[in-house]
Amino acid sequence: MLESKHLRHFLAVAQSCNFTAAAKTLHIAQPALSISIKKLEQTLDTTLFRRGDKQVSLTEEGKVLFDHAKRISQQFEDAQLAMNELKGLEKGEVRLGAPSMMGSYFFPQIVMAFKSQYPNLKLSIIDAGTESIREMLLNGELDIGVINNDNVPDDLEIDHLLSSEMLAVVGKEHPFASLSELSFEEFFSQDLVMFKPGYFHRDFIDSVCEKTGLDMTIAFETNLLAMILSIVKQEFAVTALLSLVTEYEKDVVGVPFSTPVKLNLALAWRKEGYLSRADKTFIEFVKRYV
Repeated sequence: MLESKHLRHFLAVAQSCNFTAAAKTLHIAQPALSISIKKLEQTLDTTLFRRGDKQVSLTEEGKVLFDHAKRISQQFEDAQLAMNELKGLEKGEVRLGAPSMMGSYFFPQIVMAFKSQYPNLKLSIIDAGTESIREMLLNGELDIGVINNDNVPDDLEIDHLLSSEMLAVVGKEHPFASLSELSFEEFFSQDLVMFKPGYFHRDFIDSVCEKTGLDMTIAFETNLLAMILSIVKQEFAVTALLSLVTEYEKDVVGVPFSTPVKLNLALAWRKEGYLSRADKTFIEFVKRYV
């Protein structure tokens, strides 16, 4: 019979790939941890780790157990969170994942209004690409996240947040600034400054290149939105951003693509995860605000 203690020990070793490091994390002696893993392997009648001199790695059987163990561990944490709330121990924290453009231009007014109405609730906002946000939601590292409303994993629940147009963004003096629309061929003829892969605007640009067979020159690659805007304003490169950015940034110009590009973004959370009262309150607040 599987025991939660053995699963917890298994996860620690799997994540650190080292028995000594895992033992320190768990605050137990390394021999005791080794015995615990041996008992788990005997219970399951299988080998979970390939043991090397300094590191261990999961066997195929170990990889299968790892996926289940992560879910079970998260359910234990969810149960503890639910009990803490009933006892009045929950601090009321919302962990939100948002891409740079959303974090910089969409959410500031919302989170300030939310904080004004609910001063005792804490907001932790993580800047990450939508692919990373999906993974963090599934792993329980985030409570709520903004993701692209396409090919959503079955384990996530979503609620439409907004639709926004993707524009080519250039400096005010750039020759493209006076155009009413821009072809992808014209856009890709320029040096580009782009987010790194995993951010929805970069993934979109990569997909256009693949579909059209066009080549692009990425002169600068950074996840710092302020740097991207600075490079565009000084006309060292052009980029593609959501229209909400150009509504706030007056020193750049947004030019629609000849084939309009609309992106749908959604709030997402784990279907089987526990949503705290703080999380539910924030989701409802955002929906009302939008």
